[in-house]
Amino acid sequence: MLDDLLAFTVAALLLAMAPGPSTALMVRQTMRAGRRAGLAAAVGDKIGLLFWGVAAALGLSALVAASAVAYNAIRVVGAVFLLALGVQSLLSARDREGNAATWTAAVSTGPQAGGQDARSLHIGIVTSLANPKGAVFAMSFLPQFVPTGVPVRASLLLLAVVWAIVDGSWSLLLILLIGRAKAMLSRPRVRRRLEQVSGVVLIGLGIRLATDHR
Repeated sequence: MLDDLLAFTVAALLLAMAPGPSTALMVRQTMRAGRRAGLAAAVGDKIGLLFWGVAAALGLSALVAASAVAYNAIRVVGAVFLLALGVQSLLSARDREGNAATWTAAVSTGPQAGGQDARSLHIGIVTSLANPKGAVFAMSFLPQFVPTGVPVRASLLLLAVVWAIVDGSWSLLLILLIGRAKAMLSRPRVRRRLEQVSGVVLIGLGIRLATDHR
């Protein structure tokens, strides 16, 4: 069991390091509203990830994988959400004064910061839950590391928790590294370029999700 758990931990870490919608989202929110907002987005994403892991343990994710209607409905919602975030980033990049004001408000610790954190948490949850590949991936990935002769459901639940912890640890490290570069990222020209890059990446991910037909 320990060998399987160690192998799963390594695999989960490698998967966490692979860039995707969650990574783009956390980078975007950290740049726009500071480390707290980035951490809130990461927590929201891990809540969604844990949901799909638990759903896999309970057999619910198999329903999403088997139902074309459910899969496509979640896929369309996720694609629209990513496209909206990408367009918002591109529009924000065009407004120099807006970018400066957004950054100033983001790094403050006043009441506005709490609103940014709540919004980032919500965005993280929606992005994670609106990705049907999360259900399919959890259903196909987690069972591979369940050793023979142990309760399957309990093992899947344990792996789901470990998956969320490992993924969350990598996200925390990434956000802290971005936060350390706050002085450089706060420059208007750099902010605009990063907003543009994150916008293009999010739009690209949204288009890829929208055109994915399994």
